[in-house]
Amino acid sequence: MKELSGKQADILEFLRKFLEEKDYPPSIRDIQEGCGISSTSVVDYNLRKLEEKGHIRRDREISRGIELLGARGRRPRILEIPVLGSIAAGQPIPVPSSERWSNDSEETVAVTEDMVRGRENVFALRVKGTSMIEDLIDDGDIVFLEPARSASNGDRVAVWLKDRGEVTLKRFYHEGDRIRLQPANSTMEPIYTAPGNVEIQGRFISSFRPS
Repeated sequence: MKELSGKQADILEFLRKFLEEKDYPPSIRDIQEGCGISSTSVVDYNLRKLEEKGHIRRDREISRGIELLGARGRRPRILEIPVLGSIAAGQPIPVPSSERWSNDSEETVAVTEDMVRGRENVFALRVKGTSMIEDLIDDGDIVFLEPARSASNGDRVAVWLKDRGEVTLKRFYHEGDRIRLQPANSTMEPIYTAPGNVEIQGRFISSFRPS
C-alpha cells in the first residue's frame, strides 16, 4: 500500500466510520460534506488515488459503489431492487397501484448486497413525510423492505390500512384489542386501529438518501 496524502487518509477514515455506522457506502456528496472538501471533483480525484493505491474498489455505475478492501477481499454483489412507489412516513397515503402492491416496477435502484443484509425478494419504497425522522428516515429517502405478514412489537413495518385503502411506515405495537402504529417523531400522534384493519406488507431492512 502506497503512502496516503492527508486528504486521502481523511476520506479513508470517513469511509470506515460511515460503513460501520450505516452498513452501506457513502455517496460522493456524503464524503464531500463529511470531510469538508471543496467540491465533488476533488473527492472523485482522491477516490481514484485510493483505488490506484489498493485501498478501495469502485463501481462507477452506481452512486454508492465503493468497497473497502481488506474486509472481505471481494467485490460486493450488485442487486437491482424494484421501487414500487411511495410510502407515507407521516399521514397515510394511497398506495401507488390500484390493488395494493404492484408486481411491476418501472424504476429500480442498484445497491450492494450488504445494503439489504443479504435478504431475498427485497423491494423499495420512496418515503414521503417526516414522521420517522427520529429513526433517521427522512422525506425523500428510499427504504428497503422484505415481504412480511407478521411483526413483533417495535418492528418498523409497511402497513396496509384496509378501511382507508392506504399504506404507511410506522413502528408496530399490538396492544390488546387494538394496534398502535407509532411514528418516530415526538411531535406526531400515533395511529390506533383494530387488528382486523391492519395488513402488514413488509418489514424494514435499511434506508438510504439518494444523491
